[in-house]
Amino acid sequence: MATGALLALPGRAFAQSIADEFDKAFGLTPASALPVEPVVPALPTAALPNPAYDARLVAIAKRELERAGSRVWRKDIVGIADFARPSTLPRFHFVNLEAGQIRSFLVSHGRGSDPEHSGFLQNFSNSVGSEATSRGAYLTCEWYKGKYGTSIRLEGMDADNSNALDRAIVMHPAAYAADDMIQKFGKLGRSEGCFAMGPTHFSEALWHLSGGRLLYADRVEV
Repeated sequence: MATGALLALPGRAFAQSIADEFDKAFGLTPASALPVEPVVPALPTAALPNPAYDARLVAIAKRELERAGSRVWRKDIVGIADFARPSTLPRFHFVNLEAGQIRSFLVSHGRGSDPEHSGFLQNFSNSVGSEATSRGAYLTCEWYKGKYGTSIRLEGMDADNSNALDRAIVMHPAAYAADDMIQKFGKLGRSEGCFAMGPTHFSEALWHLSGGRLLYADRVEV
């Protein structure tokens, strides 16, 4: 390119042309010709207060308790996992019907439900070996010591999660479900279909959800 032609270019274009001419002279690939890496949007990490959403959680808790009937013998607190939300948002809700409070924490979904690790649950499955999350109502059972330490057994009460015991679908703590995973990788790690919470917050489940209470998993629509 002639010097006169270069001087006729706007400032930014002129600087880029000079850089490209330099690269060409030394056998380098011009910076302007390099492929541009796609910008991956960050997943949200905070949810705005939403009274309509909270009211929906309470309604689901009451509905599922009524549907479960006498199979659930502790009806004060219901756990609701909302897999319409990405793994970066608190989406496991402890709905305390007696105190009128909702406390929310992070929870992982199964890798079979999110094969590309997008951070969003793509599908539910009840199949053995699917490593996917199952939707439906669960009865929380006893504590036991497992691969991840103290965990809570779950009994599936619906056709969509009837294989929970055979699949060893439980609640357990896991480092890959901790808050700092979002800071490092932009999302939580994935489970094999279990409801994994960060070790710091898993005590909430042990204190408030085990032993005959209800856990319900689905996409929550408001």
